[in-house]
Amino acid sequence: MVKEFIKKNILRIIGVLVGTVSGYLYYRFVGCKSGTCPITSNPYISILYGAVLGYLLFDLFKSKKTT
Repeated sequence: MVKEFIKKNILRIIGVLVGTVSGYLYYRFVGCKSGTCPITSNPYISILYGAVLGYLLFDLFKSKKTT
């Protein structure tokens, strides 16, 4: 059951992982240090934002099955 889920959603899982890492790296190297930027001043929000964007981006590349 878990293997089927992973096989069916592998691109989405990879997208979340890539987005999570990208969100942290953006916070670390570009982020706002003064605390006035709502997304990049907090690492957790930046990571969450990156994960959502990674999911959405990689979801564009899944194949559509027609029945």
